[in-house]
Amino acid sequence: MKIFNNIFLEKKILIYGLGKSGISTYNFLKNRSDVYLFDDNQKVNLKYKKKIVKPNEIQKINFDRIIISPGIDISNCKLSKFLKKNLKKIYTDLDVLFSFFNNESITITGTNGKSTTAKILHDALIDQKRDSRLIGNIGNPVLSEKNITKKTIFVIEASSYQLDYSRIFRSKFAVILNITSDHIERHKTLKNYVNAKFKLLKSQIRGSFAYVKKEDDIINKKIKKSKYKAKIYKVQTSNLNKEFLKVKNKYFISKGNKENLSFIFKIASKLKLNQKKLIKTINKFKGLNYRQQIIFDKKNLTIINDSKSTSFASSENVLQNLNNAYWILGGIPKKGDKFKLSKIKNKNFKVYIFGTHRNKFLSILKNKLNVKTFRNLQETLKVIFSEINSEKSKKNIIFFSPAGASFDKFKNFEDRGYYFNQIIKKYTNANQ
Repeated sequence: MKIFNNIFLEKKILIYGLGKSGISTYNFLKNRSDVYLFDDNQKVNLKYKKKIVKPNEIQKINFDRIIISPGIDISNCKLSKFLKKNLKKIYTDLDVLFSFFNNESITITGTNGKSTTAKILHDALIDQKRDSRLIGNIGNPVLSEKNITKKTIFVIEASSYQLDYSRIFRSKFAVILNITSDHIERHKTLKNYVNAKFKLLKSQIRGSFAYVKKEDDIINKKIKKSKYKAKIYKVQTSNLNKEFLKVKNKYFISKGNKENLSFIFKIASKLKLNQKKLIKTINKFKGLNYRQQIIFDKKNLTIINDSKSTSFASSENVLQNLNNAYWILGGIPKKGDKFKLSKIKNKNFKVYIFGTHRNKFLSILKNKLNVKTFRNLQETLKVIFSEINSEKSKKNIIFFSPAGASFDKFKNFEDRGYYFNQIIKKYTNANQ
């Protein structure tokens, strides 16, 4: 544990955002510094009421550090003016973790595939008797882990929001799986989004390692423009090598998940993991909830719940490998998002759009695909199952991959995925 000159010890600290990461940060620092709390929703976590400060009180306190949760948008929150005046004081829980621990970390970012890649890598380390901790966007909040030793390895899934706000965090192993236009509503421009992702590489020192997708134009352009101290490995994801022949898990039939495995094999080699054991870990991997998750697979019907999909790119990775598929999408379309699959691939599936923003999706897809629109998900599935029942001889696939944010009707993608599963139960004997 790092103690000498720690920038978070014995300081006056404001923690902004009282979700899981904010509360874990408070619990970690409360006996180490003078900590105050704030959340835009003043009714949350009332058991911390004594430590919660009001907006007018915050202006009077000279904070040394401000730790904000990734969900806070500096440009659109109750303390926006205050934060903009104090930008140099803003940090994240990743910064706190780095300031206290010298442990090796593998930090994974990218537009798509972060959670799956992080989980498989974590599972592989655990299966090979390494003390791995899965933290960040997936797993436990960064600062909630206990009993950390020198041998503990952190596998971190990091979003562009976390990286954008972090100031001192760095990782020995950095991974950028891919970059497509995303979160433009928050980052304002694609350039800002790319810069946030590349802070992960920019912060690395000599003796560090970075892994990026070789065939990604946005990544390649950024690498050419800047110099980095880490050794950079460009991972070729298009030509699969002999290692993939041993992978029998059908979860990895999609192009996106094959790309994730390309990174896993490359990093595993550097970590000196046993390949036979690694293949065993991969073959028993059951996938993550609501991420290309096969929830029903019998006779002539397979149902895939990919509620995590919030962009066309994430849905396309699977669509190009499907035949006789009913693609269900809906939600809030991403600003500037484009559908890029070829006309030949488009013949393999039908498109069913649901929800309030169905006309926005329709305007993007109507000249490329055969599209039907519906008011809600229940209405959509009723029609799809009616069509399937009339064509029982075919092997059909229902692919729920919304390609849009969930906040039109749901709390998050998990809430949306769970709702889909509940409706499916009415039509099948699937075990959810």
